[in-house]
Amino acid sequence: MSKILIVEDDEMIRDVLTRHLEIAGYQVITAVDGIEGVHRARVNRPDLIVMDMGLPKLNGWQATTRIRLMPATRTIPIIALTAFALKEDRIKCFETGCDEYETKPVDFEHLLGKIRTLLSSRGLTPCSA
Repeated sequence: MSKILIVEDDEMIRDVLTRHLEIAGYQVITAVDGIEGVHRARVNRPDLIVMDMGLPKLNGWQATTRIRLMPATRTIPIIALTAFALKEDRIKCFETGCDEYETKPVDFEHLLGKIRTLLSSRGLTPCSA
């Protein structure tokens, strides 16, 4: 079972994503801010991270940068999840080290497709709910 870390400060979004991913067959770990997200990435070594960019304490760009600097976590795929929908924001997410980009409100089927693609590219068998 693939393990996904959701780093999201909005409780409702975090809960909805968690439920959807668990129904799809994934193990889910959550973090509510960037500092906790970096910590959980290092300790739990998820197969994929869904990272909100507008986080407290340490924003998603900063958290992604820290995750990319640690040898144990630098290759974990990261999907930026953000309400920032401008072209410049998308470019900034990729320049920071995100592998994919998804805007809010979340289209779960679209996000799930990106998750499956990224996991497959790492040789992991994605869930097929």
